[in-house]
Amino acid sequence: MADEVRIDGQTFHNRLSSLISAWKADRRSNDALFAGVGSFIVLMGKNEDAGTYQKSNAMHYWLLGYEFPATLMIFTPDALWIVTTVKKAKHLEGLKGGKTPLEILVRGKDPEQNAKHFERCLDLIKTSGKKVGVLAKDTSSGPFIEEWKKAYGDISKDVEEVDIAPALSIAALSVKDETELRNMRDSARASTGIMSEFFVEEMSEILDEEKKVTHKQLTDKMDRKLDEPKFFQNLKSKLTSDFDTQQLDWIYGPVVQSGGSYDLKLTAQSDENNLHAGTIIAGLGLRYKSYASMVARTYLVDPNDAQESNYKLLLSVHEAMIKEAREGVAIKDLYNKAMGVIKSSKQPEMEKHFVKSAGGGIGLETRDSVLAINAKNARVLKDGMTLYLSSGFTDIENPKPQDKKSKTYSLVITDTIRIRRDQDPAVFTNGAASDTGSVCFFFKDEEEEPQPKKQTKKDPKVGAVAASNITKTKLRAERTTQVDEGAEARRREHQKELAQKKQQEGLATYSEAVGDENGVTQKKFKKFESYKRDNQFPSKVKDLAIVVDEKASTIVLPIMGRPVPFHIQTVKNASKTDEGDFAYLRINFLSPGQGVGRKDDQPFEDPTAHFVRSLTFRSRDVERIDLIAEQITNLKKNAVRREQEKKELEDVVEQDKLVEVRNRKPSRLDTIFVRPAMDGKRISGEVEIHQNGLRYVDHRGSKIDILFSNVKHLFFQPCTHELIVIIHVHLKNPIMIGKKKAKDVQFYREATDMQFDETGNRKRKHRYGDEEEFEQEQEERRRRAQLDKQFKRFAEEIQTAARDEGWGVDIPFRELGFNGVPNRSNVFMQPTADCLVQLTEPPFTVLTLDEIEVAHLERVQFGLKNFDMVFVFKDFHRPPVHINTIPVESLEPVKEWLDSINIAYSEGPLNLNWSTIMKTIITDPHQFFIDGGWSFLAAESDEEGDSEEEEESAFEMSDSELAVSEESSEDESDFDDDASADEGSASDE
Repeated sequence: MADEVRIDGQTFHNRLSSLISAWKADRRSNDALFAGVGSFIVLMGKNEDAGTYQKSNAMHYWLLGYEFPATLMIFTPDALWIVTTVKKAKHLEGLKGGKTPLEILVRGKDPEQNAKHFERCLDLIKTSGKKVGVLAKDTSSGPFIEEWKKAYGDISKDVEEVDIAPALSIAALSVKDETELRNMRDSARASTGIMSEFFVEEMSEILDEEKKVTHKQLTDKMDRKLDEPKFFQNLKSKLTSDFDTQQLDWIYGPVVQSGGSYDLKLTAQSDENNLHAGTIIAGLGLRYKSYASMVARTYLVDPNDAQESNYKLLLSVHEAMIKEAREGVAIKDLYNKAMGVIKSSKQPEMEKHFVKSAGGGIGLETRDSVLAINAKNARVLKDGMTLYLSSGFTDIENPKPQDKKSKTYSLVITDTIRIRRDQDPAVFTNGAASDTGSVCFFFKDEEEEPQPKKQTKKDPKVGAVAASNITKTKLRAERTTQVDEGAEARRREHQKELAQKKQQEGLATYSEAVGDENGVTQKKFKKFESYKRDNQFPSKVKDLAIVVDEKASTIVLPIMGRPVPFHIQTVKNASKTDEGDFAYLRINFLSPGQGVGRKDDQPFEDPTAHFVRSLTFRSRDVERIDLIAEQITNLKKNAVRREQEKKELEDVVEQDKLVEVRNRKPSRLDTIFVRPAMDGKRISGEVEIHQNGLRYVDHRGSKIDILFSNVKHLFFQPCTHELIVIIHVHLKNPIMIGKKKAKDVQFYREATDMQFDETGNRKRKHRYGDEEEFEQEQEERRRRAQLDKQFKRFAEEIQTAARDEGWGVDIPFRELGFNGVPNRSNVFMQPTADCLVQLTEPPFTVLTLDEIEVAHLERVQFGLKNFDMVFVFKDFHRPPVHINTIPVESLEPVKEWLDSINIAYSEGPLNLNWSTIMKTIITDPHQFFIDGGWSFLAAESDEEGDSEEEEESAFEMSDSELAVSEESSEDESDFDDDASADEGSASDE
């Protein structure tokens, strides 16, 4: 283990110098921070596995990156003295020679020599001044500590001890550098991943299926996630590429509380009571590379109005505190801001329930009390500080309790933030949603809900489909043409919240202060090498003639009596012209500033250098010049073709080997066709489920292997209203099928295939007309239902075999579908819980909803029969997806669906140039969100809406005209009702 210790010398000296500089600056002013100490002591005893770090532990990790037990550090303004053992001293020797001198005193087995080292340290303390800094609240034990206390007792009366902990927090530990912030961001993403992508799903399943699971059992499952590296690799909030799960450790919880018994302290633990469907508080904290983060959320199951109102108040208090936290603000102002929001609200009585301390500093220490957020702390926030904000209401009485355990409840929201200069703080834990739509769960039946407003509230992770979206009929005559004004108003209000949330997320993600690259991917300069040595030149170059070397993809040109090679990638084109008896060969090369086009932004190693734009050769041998020009052209074509093939296949991955099932027969589905077809031929085969993936084998023996680890989505589409029944696999990375790459693999069987004759061999000569036709229809329905059952069962078996991968079977909601043109043909698009898909006709369309940033509806204006929809992805380098020519009858259902799954949308009357828009965004995403982000789309739709209102207001009717109109409409309605009744009876027949 000792051989693995690697202390970063540069980090050590930089941090030690900054600490000493802050100390000296404080001594030159008024000693407000260090209280005039001449030296201070950091003492570490034996190694103890404690849940939290003390100041001494934190100082060791901050300076050395490791914890050195049985070690004494004495800091003076001129040097650092360390007393430690031989083994530890070997690792510290390499740190000598920095700006601040380092003296190491090595302890051994000789008691007298060890005593002399302590005497030398005591002399150093006495000569440095009468005041000595100590860590008064740290508790260390062990023989080393006892020996030092005995020696230190001799001078304890001659010196004045000062608690140096606040000074170390402010001068050393509180302000983080970029490396520390990166570790905290990874820690926060891991914490929010467990909270949002495991706990929420697990809790929802327990409540939905009414399982009896204790708080302790649930937290044990969360605890075991640290031993699953695949879980962290597949998180939606991506971790750094070198993320090491071995360096994760718990610092808080995990804790789950429900059923009326709540403790909001960091020392809280989960009990053995069952999870109660009411108010559920979940909190956890992780440490990554010694740096901690914390997150806690409150989930409300079937809340009443009072509970929901109190949570909204807490959320507004929490957001106000976050917005107030910036450089130069006193910590007590955060707490006073929270109290001000409560007092000015409609529920001022909630002031007495608000927590006395709303968080503190976090980093190497789980809770730094020096930065405690309360009404008295006057310390000022600085850029780079990290805090955990914990807003909470305790012991609230429930006016309408569901049961005995719901009489009292508590609410809490905890986030880890980073203070920034002149802007809102970065919220590291925003990956765990805290808005009311995400934390309120409704499991009761519609009959039990007294207010229809609550029926629309659903958690996006539990159900992405709003029941109000389902269209009861497809007949235009039976559908209303009026927009539901209540639903439209609700959607607008919700969309404003989503737009504001997107703006905040954009500012936090693309912040200049946290070291992001603003999403700009620089093109790399490629170097091409024709020959490594002179003896590799073709032998023909001795004749000083033009030589086209196809093997090396090079043209060798005679220049000034020397053969000069040019790689074909440096050549733009070659042309040949005839003038009299001579033929001219012109070779154009790539160089900067050649005009507009795709190659105008061609990267060059040094664009300011001199470039050869073209070379021209003259010869009387016209046929040879023709041949050379043709060879160069063909060589260039082949090079371009190879580059295109390489670029097309660069995202294709080579999967691991499929582990076959050996001890039993694998689950199998036969008579299956696959798309895309192998070798372009439609041949049936069978699909098998093995240990780590699927295998499709056709009758010729050709195979397609799909590993579960490469599956992103699994869909089952029944044959209802379709000609085929489908199991569709959408992959994370494309694979090769034949000579083409494929990201979607589909297994299907035709539902109308006449080879399945299960009607028996009985003669039907005595059956005529409708009787036989009716029997065939019944048989067709029965066989379709059997196919659906068979394929669905097989899809569920796939899900069971891949249960560790975190995905399940997704089924399209046909009732929410709409027609559109995502590629070239008009197809039927269908939403699922996680995607928007079209699986019937190739090319298939699979859009993951979590990857969508915003949606924009184009050509939405009166008089047009169709509109278009554009999806912009969170990865701005990914081109937006267009679904065109959607019937205007689907406009309201599409809006309702987008709103129900929390996708921010806007609408406008015109088609936008999205390539230009995305290029502008990618250039500087930070500035884009500073300028308002996606608000320019909403502004366009608002202007359109205002113009429509102005047009409508010009045709207002007087009261008398309105009365006459109502009478006439009532007279006409009698005839209309009869007509509709007749029409309805005819359609039933």
